[in-house]
Order: sequence, then C-alpha cells, then structure tokens
Amino acid sequence: MDSHPTYSSDIAFTPSVKAVQSRKGSRNAYERVEANGGWQTRIMPDLAAFLAEQTSVFLGTASHDGQPYIQHRGGPPGFLKVLGDTTIGFADYAGNRQYITTGNLAENARAYLFLIDYAHRRRVKIWGTARVVEDDPELVGRLMPEGYRARGEQAILFSVGAWDVNCPQHIPQRFDAADVAAALAERDGRIAALEAEIAALRENASSPSG
Repeated sequence: MDSHPTYSSDIAFTPSVKAVQSRKGSRNAYERVEANGGWQTRIMPDLAAFLAEQTSVFLGTASHDGQPYIQHRGGPPGFLKVLGDTTIGFADYAGNRQYITTGNLAENARAYLFLIDYAHRRRVKIWGTARVVEDDPELVGRLMPEGYRARGEQAILFSVGAWDVNCPQHIPQRFDAADVAAALAERDGRIAALEAEIAALRENASSPSG
C-alpha cells in the first residue's frame, strides 16, 4: 500500500485491483468515486450512530508476512466507542490466550473492521491501523461496557484510514434474539389484553339486563 495514496480509496484499490476493475468493466464507475475524493476518512455522525448500535464486529489483521486472521468481538450496544473523529476503541476481553491479533499488530499495524447489521441489511467496511494498549487499566475500564460480564485484559485502538458502505444485496435478513424475544413478548401482551377484553364483553353480553 502506498503510504501517500492519491485517493483515500487507494487503501483498497491497489494497482492490481484497479487492473482487474478495468478488465471487468467497473473502473469508470470507481474513477467517478475518486473524482469526488474517494471514501470518507473521518467518522461522520451517520457512522458514529451505526457503530453505537452494533453488538458485533470482525477485526482483520495480518502477520508481517501477510498471513491473514479474523477475530470476532462483541458486546452490548455501545461497546465500540468513538474516541475522536478518526479513532474507535474497544476493550479486548480475556479469552483463549492465543494472542494472534496482539502478535499480528505488534509487527503489522494494518487492520480492518467489518460490521454487518443483518436486521437492517447494512454493512460497513473500515480500513486503517490498530494498536494494542496494555497496562492501562483506566483506559480499559473506560472502554468496558457497563455491567458486562467479561474481563477486559487490554484495549485496542483503531485509527480510521477510510471507510465504505456496501449495498444490501445478498445480505440475509436476520434478527437479534433479544429483539425477537421483545417483539414476541409485546405480541403476547397484546393478545392477552385482547383476550381479556373479549372475555369481559362476553360476560357483559351474557348478563341479564337490569
């Protein structure tokens, strides 16, 4: 990756990628994106709002020699915290102690966040760099979701280089179990209220008139 790309989207559109785009006929469309400056490089209000709603994220890293790795991280809405117009932070919980992401970031800071909202069929791709912050319990405590039953071992700070939003095509629509349970509880409550109302009407109808 060129350390000084001409366009922000060059973080993903390498010369090799652009050659494939030219061969397959999409280069002209992406040239128009480049003419407008490429992708966003700062966390705009719409992205901040999207991040605040998410309960899941995939973090991509690679070793020095390019071996990729994807790590999942989750938590209650708000576990991804916007710390500035180009910085996202989250607590890294104690887990299986493989430390692949930690090791990768120690030798290769390039990183990638992939977020997908199945319920609303939205996905966001964020390129940038990341670093692990150890031995900073104040930062980890600030990033830990309140009341969440996990142990924050360290913090990960992600610096946004560029981000893009994909179209919803081919995203299956799925719903969070908690949202489904809440909707079913609301439905059941409404049914119970209607049944009680029907029973009261029947009782009134069967009572002899005064």
